[in-house]
Amino acid sequence: MQKENRLCFHQGLRHGIPICLGYLAVSFTLGIAAKNAGMTAFQATVTSLLVNASAGQAAGFTVIAAQGSYLEMAVMILVANARYLLMSCSLSQKLSPDTSLLHRLLIGFDVTDEIFGVSMAFPGTLNPFYTYGVILVAAPGWALGTCLGVLCGNVLPSNVMSALSVGLYGMFLAIIIPPAKKNKIIAGLVVLSMLASYLFAKLPAFSFLSSGMRIIILTVVISGAAAVLFPLPDKPDTKNGKTAA
Repeated sequence: MQKENRLCFHQGLRHGIPICLGYLAVSFTLGIAAKNAGMTAFQATVTSLLVNASAGQAAGFTVIAAQGSYLEMAVMILVANARYLLMSCSLSQKLSPDTSLLHRLLIGFDVTDEIFGVSMAFPGTLNPFYTYGVILVAAPGWALGTCLGVLCGNVLPSNVMSALSVGLYGMFLAIIIPPAKKNKIIAGLVVLSMLASYLFAKLPAFSFLSSGMRIIILTVVISGAAAVLFPLPDKPDTKNGKTAA
């Protein structure tokens, strides 16, 4: 078991490298926002180590810059980061039922879009040590990028920083394309999700919703419909000879 954990941990370290590089570019712009809010490099870095969520941190920095109240900040960050509740619920189903509460809490502390994506792509039942390896490499990249953004954020032009952030979208494509090529249902759901997300962002009827809330609504509706229309077949439980979903 220890050998398996070690192998999964090393695999997570390797898979966390491209996430780390993407985080360096994206969090650089976040550091600029922190600097504009009057935060020091140390304060911004600690924030990224403890929060590690671009939308939530950006919302928090906006409230700080506007000298808003703690209540306003709590509500804004709750809305901006609400999608991670759904990700955590989904990720919990990927773990073995025997996974301890401590492992679940440690993984839940750093559920981000990218870490969630690679963890869900892990073949079979998720080994917590795989996610630990990803986090160990990716999280410092997010904090370092934020720190550099505060220290020298005005050195690079904004169009260069915007171009660097495209790397994360390439990583998402690498996560969704392989399973979509193997399964037509998944491919259709991916296309449907993209179209629905675009329409939700453009239609005036949904313009009052935040991006985080739109993601939550689309995730619940599309995944719920897919679960009803295309349920996964039961898998045999090798421990007791029964079947399990």
